[in-house]
Amino acid sequence: MVTTMGSVKSTGLSLLLLSFLIYIADSYPNHALSNMGCKECTLERNIRFSRDQPIYQCMGCCFSRAYPTSLKTMKTMTIPKNITSEATCCVANHSYETKVDTIDVRNHTECHCSTCYFHKI
Repeated sequence: MVTTMGSVKSTGLSLLLLSFLIYIADSYPNHALSNMGCKECTLERNIRFSRDQPIYQCMGCCFSRAYPTSLKTMKTMTIPKNITSEATCCVANHSYETKVDTIDVRNHTECHCSTCYFHKI
């Protein structure tokens, strides 16, 4: 009788732990953990350049992910890399050039997520 009770308790604990792990695994893709603390891609006033006139520039986060490169893909690469990444960046749809003191600055008028043109290493 004692071994049966111990078996029931360990089975119950195992099921509870399993359901908790399934809950965590199920809710993980629903949260953009890579973008935590990063605002959505929008126009924001650049306080450094906004002296005589307001200067707006695109700031914020877009889609980004990294994953291991498959062996099949690595065989086709000129320089094989273990990690493959995909990303879109917050870029301006439209902008025009203006002068602030003696510096030429791009004043953005509209933003969207699109191809990243410049990547930092």
